Amino acid sequence: MIEVPRPLLSEFLLMPESRQVGVYYLIGDDEEKDQPSVYAGQTGTVGKRLNEHDLDPKREFWNRALVAISLTHSLTQTHAMYLEWRSIEQANLAQRYSVENGNAGSKPHTPPSLEADCQEIFDTIRTLVSTLGQPIFEPLAVRREAPQNIGVPAVTQTNPEPQLLFRCKGPGAEATGQYTEEGMVVLAGARSRVDIVPSLVPLSPGKHRQRLIDAGDLVLDNGAYVFQRDVLFRSPSGASDVVLGRSSNGWLEWKDPAGKTLDELKRQKAVASGALG
Repeated sequence: MIEVPRPLLSEFLLMPESRQVGVYYLIGDDEEKDQPSVYAGQTGTVGKRLNEHDLDPKREFWNRALVAISLTHSLTQTHAMYLEWRSIEQANLAQRYSVENGNAGSKPHTPPSLEADCQEIFDTIRTLVSTLGQPIFEPLAVRREAPQNIGVPAVTQTNPEPQLLFRCKGPGAEATGQYTEEGMVVLAGARSRVDIVPSLVPLSPGKHRQRLIDAGDLVLDNGAYVFQRDVLFRSPSGASDVVLGRSSNGWLEWKDPAGKTLDELKRQKAVASGALG
């Protein structure tokens, strides 16, 4: 896996690896946007294709590329087509990145033995891109129980560790979320209050909420804005502010089914164990 910052593309084009069959991911990680962007592609000559993307005004969003090639030159065009298709499928399922591909790609005919080989390669790619700080295929949340009354299905997981789901409720709002190492993930189906207090509008949570509405991630339905996908917030309060439509303390607003706050279950325990200062 080779990371190619866009300003250094000309240097990559001089490398012999640029002339190989490859799978690549164009990454746009503009911090002003709620989601990073990704475009997955495959080609017989990866350097040439990246150069075409560099000159294409329709592909202005990217600032780096991740390129997967075979050091033993064993990657075939069939491998690459399968990996492109699989990458688009998994990126769409994860919903972590905005997938810029206009279609789902084409799954080539692959005998079982070849498909197993392709899947093994994809698993390696999945690990490598995450190691490079681009978890394109990793879901934001791991559901272990079905949220109540907001239409979010449970997902069967092999991970034996319990994954607590927290709820945040208020007038015209009801959300289920999961606290992760990255922040608070509000799960798809959550309902956010339609009207927000005026003081919140010019603040970061108010702007974040409006961007989600503009992007179609919050859709007005039956008296509430409904989350259309899992959305990551960097803090519990940022998440509860958007859900409740007012300034809030997310550590106290998010509670487990027994009524214990996120503060009790996570922050206080972390302080007691010395994990937080």
